[in-house]
Amino acid sequence: MRIVVPAGGIGGARFLRGLRAVLGTGAPTTGDQTTDSAITVIGNTGDDITLFGLRICPDLDTVMYTLGGGIDEEQGWGRADETFTVKEELAAYGMRPTWFGLGDRDTATHIVRAQMLAAGYPLSAVTEALCERWKPGVRLLPMTDDQVETHVVVDDGEGRRAIHFQEWWIRHRAALPAERIISVGAESAKPAPGVLAAIAEADAVILPPSNPVVSVGSVLGVPGIREALVGKTVVGVSPIIGGAPVRGMADACLTAIGVETGAAAVAEHLGSDLLDGWLVDEADADAKVEGIEVRSRPLYMSDPAATEAIARAAVDLAVELSKERT
Repeated sequence: MRIVVPAGGIGGARFLRGLRAVLGTGAPTTGDQTTDSAITVIGNTGDDITLFGLRICPDLDTVMYTLGGGIDEEQGWGRADETFTVKEELAAYGMRPTWFGLGDRDTATHIVRAQMLAAGYPLSAVTEALCERWKPGVRLLPMTDDQVETHVVVDDGEGRRAIHFQEWWIRHRAALPAERIISVGAESAKPAPGVLAAIAEADAVILPPSNPVVSVGSVLGVPGIREALVGKTVVGVSPIIGGAPVRGMADACLTAIGVETGAAAVAEHLGSDLLDGWLVDEADADAKVEGIEVRSRPLYMSDPAATEAIARAAVDLAVELSKERT
C-alpha cells in the first residue's frame, strides 16, 4: 500500500514507527536508498521558529529522529544522550530567549538547515538532505516550502498580543488562555513539491493521533492539501481518550477554537467530507459521528506492540472503507 500521513509531534512520530512495522518498510535495499515511498509523511511546519539565527523545525526533526533511531525515547523529542553546553553559553552571554533549550547535538541539525536555507535550497530539499543521514524509512516532506508559523493571541493582563506558538506552548505551558490561533502565512502558502502527487497516488490517508489543531490542522490549512485529501479514503486515530488528550495540551488548543475536548467532537471538527473512518479508544466506544464510520479499540501507545496494533487497525479500516468506496 501507498499511505500518506499528515503528521506532527510525538504522537504522530510514534504512530509512524508502528505503521512502518505494519507495512514492513524502512529497511534500505541498497546503500543509496534512504526512504521507502510506501509511506509519505507530510510534516507540520507551523511550529517552526527562528532562534539564534537558526531555523528550527520541531515536528520534522521529531519524525526524522524517531524513525532514524536518534530520539530521546523518554521525553519523545530532542536527541538521545544530549548535552546543553551551547544553551549554557548562550545564557552566559545574556542571549534571549532562555525558555527554548537547544541541545548540542540538535543544534548541529539546525546549523546544517540554516546554512542550506541561506544558500537558497528550499526546505523540502533540506529535509531530504538531512534524511540522507537518518534513513527514516519513509518519505518525509514538509507541508510547504513557504514560511508558515502558528501564532496565538493571548491576553496576559498586560494587554492583548500575539505570541509564537512555541512561546505559548513551552514558556507558558499553554496556561495563558488563547483567544485565537492563527496560521500566519498559510493563506499564500503552496504545498511543497511532491505533496499533492503523493496524495494523488496514495491508496489511503491516515491521520495519526497528532494535535488536531496545530499539527494535523496546520497541514490541512495549506491551500490545496485538504481539497486533495477529500477525494481519498481517510482514516483518523483519535488523539483524545475519555475527554482528555493522550499527551500534551491539545485540550487548550481545542478550547481556543471552540471545540469540545472529545473524540467525537474532534471528528466532527475535521469533518465527514474529509474523514471516512475514525478510531476511538474503548473509553469512547459510544461515540457516534454522522457520516463517519467509528470503531473502538485500545489506543494507548504503551509499547511498540500496542502501537503496531493501533496502526494495523487503522490500515485495516482504510482497506475496508476503500473497498466499499470502489
